[in-house]
Amino acid sequence: MSRAVTADEMDVEAGGKNYLNAEKGIVSWLTTVDHKRIGLMYLVSTLTMFMIAGIFALILRFELLRSGQDVLTPGQYNQAFTLHGAMMVFLFIIPAIPGGLGNFVLPIMIGAKDVAFPKLNLLSLYLYWTGAIFTASSIVSTGLDTGWTFYVPYSTTVSQTSVIAVTFGAFILGFSSILTGLNFIVTIHKLRAPGVTWYRLPLMLWAIYATSIVQILATPVLAITLLLLILERAFHVGIFDPKLGGDPVLYQHFFWFYSHPAVYIMILPGMGIISDLIAVHSHRRIFGYKAIAFSSVAIALVGFMVWGHHMFTSGQSELSSTIFSFITFFVAVPSGVKVFNWTGTMWGGSVAWNTPMFYAMSFLFLFTIGGLTGLPLAMIGLDLHLHDTYFVVAHFHYVMMGGAVIAFIGGLHHWWPKMTGRMYNETTAKIACGLIFVGFNMTFFTQFFLGARGMPRRYHTYLDQYQPLHAFSTYGSWVLGAGLFLVLFTFIHSLFKGERAPANPWGGRSLEWQTPSPPPTENFHKTPVVTHGPYDFATTGK
Repeated sequence: MSRAVTADEMDVEAGGKNYLNAEKGIVSWLTTVDHKRIGLMYLVSTLTMFMIAGIFALILRFELLRSGQDVLTPGQYNQAFTLHGAMMVFLFIIPAIPGGLGNFVLPIMIGAKDVAFPKLNLLSLYLYWTGAIFTASSIVSTGLDTGWTFYVPYSTTVSQTSVIAVTFGAFILGFSSILTGLNFIVTIHKLRAPGVTWYRLPLMLWAIYATSIVQILATPVLAITLLLLILERAFHVGIFDPKLGGDPVLYQHFFWFYSHPAVYIMILPGMGIISDLIAVHSHRRIFGYKAIAFSSVAIALVGFMVWGHHMFTSGQSELSSTIFSFITFFVAVPSGVKVFNWTGTMWGGSVAWNTPMFYAMSFLFLFTIGGLTGLPLAMIGLDLHLHDTYFVVAHFHYVMMGGAVIAFIGGLHHWWPKMTGRMYNETTAKIACGLIFVGFNMTFFTQFFLGARGMPRRYHTYLDQYQPLHAFSTYGSWVLGAGLFLVLFTFIHSLFKGERAPANPWGGRSLEWQTPSPPPTENFHKTPVVTHGPYDFATTGK
């Protein structure tokens, strides 16, 4: 790649100062503007939220092991699934890849020393922490029982839980998301090293760029919607309450105008990760680079036009439902382009079956199921029957966890040696991946059958006829939980017992693999000059 950063220099510097040991003490971390340290703190924070939300999920599944066993009261059950959903969406899936992995790798991938606005980057982290405190505070107070969507008029007039605290927390989290997106767009535009043209950007960065557009344009709509909800609940101003002349369907339009694009805030960065994993671990130039890059932008833009498919049963006109249905089918096209090109990349490649590649394969299988099961929900006639059933729960989790979370875990394994300077045990990591894959399918594929047979979601108990499927789903959640616990064990073991990582353990060609592991504070000792693309493996003879 660049003659400014050579393998010899990396070997000399690998044991020297790096971003982890350049400064010591908790204050140095809390006041840092180093994008790598901020990314690491995002990772620790979001993974903590993931663990708490995951515990809620296991409690929910245990409650549903048998009908009527009443481990939780109906009210506690409502609070558990609400906090599970709200914490997973707002505190983990949305910020984890952009804030965590994106913060760490984006500047290095373009040869920059940091993001465009380092202090703004730190502010976004503090806003995230503030929003997380408001949201998590409900756990030790009155909880939240509205569902993660905060639907009115229940959230504004009936619920006696911490609606204002949690919605205000989500309001603050929105500003963190906006600032992160703004920072990333400016960084990609202005701080690329010599030779890093738009078509030499890693596809991970195309995905983050498209995600940032959605964050900037859609998140303000959520912010003003949540602010209106707070005003409605506190002062009864009558915007959404039909008793006061308001319209609850208006709230749904506002909420889903953000929350469906938010699906792409969650999944697009994961798609970017998968592009990098498949290319690097197949040791082959990416098939259809421009098609994958522009499909990310297309998904981001078309994603703004499909929010109404959440509202086929809410009273909108037949014409608008038909339009939303058609556009929903159309948005599947760029996703299909990606899957086709990922498959084409592996074809004829020299695939190395490392742990990140196992997660990439899991993603392809699970996300494809998630995408295909979205098609029935885009059909108005079928959606009327499947709406608010476990079919929707299964579809959502196949896209969000089978897609975004699996990609995140795969990306974490991929860049872990770069972030920590340590390798992990491949055998343990692959076993964990297998447990996650099997446990996930046991848990959620079963729920397609539950939904097709009429089992509504969010129910504290159920008819006896659903018991075998619910029990199987619960057993699967235990396998899934064991796999995730093994991932945590693998990483902790790596920190203390792992072998030292070389600068380029996977044979990658993009800039982050041209720095020591872990990188120095300034990322590069000399400004890199890029002379070829991030996936030009043909030049290495592979």
